[in-house]
Amino acid sequence: MVAKKWIYRLMKTHFDIEKIVEMGIINNELDYERALIADRKLRLLGKEDVHFKNLRKKLRGIIENYENKEWSVVESIDDNKLLESEKAENLAELERQFLETRKLEIRKKLKALEITQENLASILGHKSKTHMSELMNGIKPFTLRDLIIIHQLLKIEISILIPVFLSTEEQTKINKAVEKLDKSKGVRIGYL
Repeated sequence: MVAKKWIYRLMKTHFDIEKIVEMGIINNELDYERALIADRKLRLLGKEDVHFKNLRKKLRGIIENYENKEWSVVESIDDNKLLESEKAENLAELERQFLETRKLEIRKKLKALEITQENLASILGHKSKTHMSELMNGIKPFTLRDLIIIHQLLKIEISILIPVFLSTEEQTKINKAVEKLDKSKGVRIGYL
C-alpha cells in the first residue's frame, strides 16, 4: 500500500498540460519551464491536428501571463530567482528527455511486434486517436495501469516507463524531514 501511494505521488508530479490550461494559471517556475517545452511540442502537433493548435493557443496566453507577472519587473529578479529558474529548467529538460526516450522505446517495440499505436490505444481501452497521441507525446500522463500493461505487453523495463522525478519543492520537503531526524549522515535527495 505504501509503495502504491509512493508511485502515485511520483506520477502526480508529471506535468499535465490540459490541467494547466483548465486552471488557466501557472503557479511556479517548474510548471513554467514545462509549459515552454509543451508549447514546442504542441507547435509540431498543431500542424496535424486542430485540437493541439487550440490547446497551444490557450497555453501561450497562460505562459505570457506568467512571464508578465514573474519576469517583467527587472528589479524583482534576483540571484535566488535566477537559481530557481535554472533548477526548474534543468528538471524540466530531464523530464523532456525521459518522455522522449519512453516514446521512442514504445514505438520501437510496437514496430517490432507489428502493432500500431491505434492498436495499443484499443488494448489500453482508449477510444480516441488524439488521446493516445497526447499520452505518447507527454501532453497527458499515462495512468499507472497503462504503463503496467505496456510493460507486460511490450516487455519494456518499468524504469523506462515510470518517471521518478520529484519537484524541487518535494525534494526540499524530503531533505528537511531527513535533517529533522538528525540521522541523515549526509543522506539527501536531489537530481540537480
